[in-house]
Amino acid sequence: MSTRNIKKGKYAKLRKFETPEELPEEYASLLKKMLFVQADTEFASVQQHLEWQEKAPTAEDKWILSRIVTDEVRHGLTMTRLMKEFGPEGEAMVEKVLSRKIGEHTLDSFNIEFKNWESVVAFTCLVDRVGIYQLEAFHECSYAPLARQMPLMLNEEKLHIGFGYNGLKKIITDDNYPGNKETAQEAVDFWVPRALDMFGHSESKNAQLAVELGIKRWDNVTMRDRYYKEIDQICQNLGLETPDINANRKIL
Repeated sequence: MSTRNIKKGKYAKLRKFETPEELPEEYASLLKKMLFVQADTEFASVQQHLEWQEKAPTAEDKWILSRIVTDEVRHGLTMTRLMKEFGPEGEAMVEKVLSRKIGEHTLDSFNIEFKNWESVVAFTCLVDRVGIYQLEAFHECSYAPLARQMPLMLNEEKLHIGFGYNGLKKIITDDNYPGNKETAQEAVDFWVPRALDMFGHSESKNAQLAVELGIKRWDNVTMRDRYYKEIDQICQNLGLETPDINANRKIL
């Protein structure tokens, strides 16, 4: 449960910030960047998934994918509302994020169209799982309006990763479902490096500053290492090979 006081960083034990006007300049600048990227990923994910609402192989898949798209739109809306609190600059940020198309988004994972159903479910299992780590890092954010949004967003993201894991499992074990173990492995091999890159550079000064300011709880390395251990276990459970942590990576 979120607390009223800041738990970590240079502002520890003070009351959480409630409005943009309270924020130090350095803090506000970094927070706006993070809100923009978060909003960008949410709306980008919607663009990626929309086509597959119609192409999903079963009625249940269509239903769950529709719920995922709805969740992502709501998450994007939440971030835009937080950005708008920053006045004209925030309004301009919202306009910019809403104008972006696939190929224009900040993170590489969200500039890729899904080529098959295996890619869809591997994305929701692996890339949406990165999203959970990022939201958990914001959970005790020193900016209270952001911290308050985390519990509901996290619960919704758990549906996404469950859908992805169950989809991969079905691909591997159900002969009447699209794909097979080989194509599931190909999808995992494709998305794992991109998911690992999403945590950012290991020596990122912005990530370190976010921890110092209490915006986030953990740095990039800590989150990436925890994530990799988790997906290694997931791959073992599915009978798949876990790609090497440094294989085909662009951001180290």
